[in-house]
Amino acid sequence: MRQSINPATRGLRPRLRSAETSAIHKLRRISLPLLRLAIGIVFLWFGALKIANMTPVGDFVGNTLPWFDRDFVVPALGWFEVFLGLALIAGRMLSLVCAALVAHLCGTFLALVMQPSVTFQDGNPLVLTTEGEFVVKNLVLIAAALVIAARFHMQDISVEEADELAVAEARSLVVPQAVTEPGTNNSR
Repeated sequence: MRQSINPATRGLRPRLRSAETSAIHKLRRISLPLLRLAIGIVFLWFGALKIANMTPVGDFVGNTLPWFDRDFVVPALGWFEVFLGLALIAGRMLSLVCAALVAHLCGTFLALVMQPSVTFQDGNPLVLTTEGEFVVKNLVLIAAALVIAARFHMQDISVEEADELAVAEARSLVVPQAVTEPGTNNSR
């Protein structure tokens, strides 16, 4: 007896969709921990370089904070970065750790104010130097820290529950209604 094959399950498109769904489920499980670990490793590494006085940004940091002794402030920031990195890797108290991380990263924008001739080309705030790009890219790290802080508790729930929460959050967003001209009826 021949088994009937559902035409909807044949072909390349359904197989690709199935592979995509499978990949998405796997990525949902590992992406947040990978993001946390990656940022943790970077902060651990960069902090260690500051402590060992081997960082290429030591003078840049010291000149951004001229009211502190460079020989104190650079290693002190290094120790703080090592702490943040280890805390991210450990994955404990992430809301507090991410708040400290965001505060630290916001502090880096002081370089744009304290050293505009170093961070902007020809004084133009739209044209960054290498140092300026180094600072502005911290916007991405701030966003990543906010994602970690907002989502770390979701690791304790299933992917399906996380999906349901995400859908509920998306549905709760208010979408503005289209503006209609007077005298027209927009109801259907």
